[in-house]
Amino acid sequence: EVQLVESGGGLVQAGGSLRLSCAASGFAFDDYAIGWFRRAPGKEREGVSCIYSKIGITWYADSVKGRFTISRDNAKKSVYLQMNSLKPEDTAVYSCAVCTVAAGLPTFDYWGQGTQVTVSS
Repeated sequence: EVQLVESGGGLVQAGGSLRLSCAASGFAFDDYAIGWFRRAPGKEREGVSCIYSKIGITWYADSVKGRFTISRDNAKKSVYLQMNSLKPEDTAVYSCAVCTVAAGLPTFDYWGQGTQVTVSS
């Protein structure tokens, strides 16, 4: 069974930082790109970032470029999202998922329950 479990969310002031973690199990982690998307109340789901495994390519949404950094540790079957210079508009539930990027747009499958990130102004 594919499982993705997120952690690391919380409440932070604008300008602060958080590091999200995603622990994966139940599939050949090394073979897949893993990423993050977020969903804020009243807004559509937004892809945040993806990282490919063996070729090390990353993708970021324009809204987080220069502030967020995605990384992975294949030995631990984990993916991380370091979020710096957080803004109130980053407030959302963040989920990790298997991802694919085509024509500059990500698609996501098999996501976890998510972790809440709240940025206060």
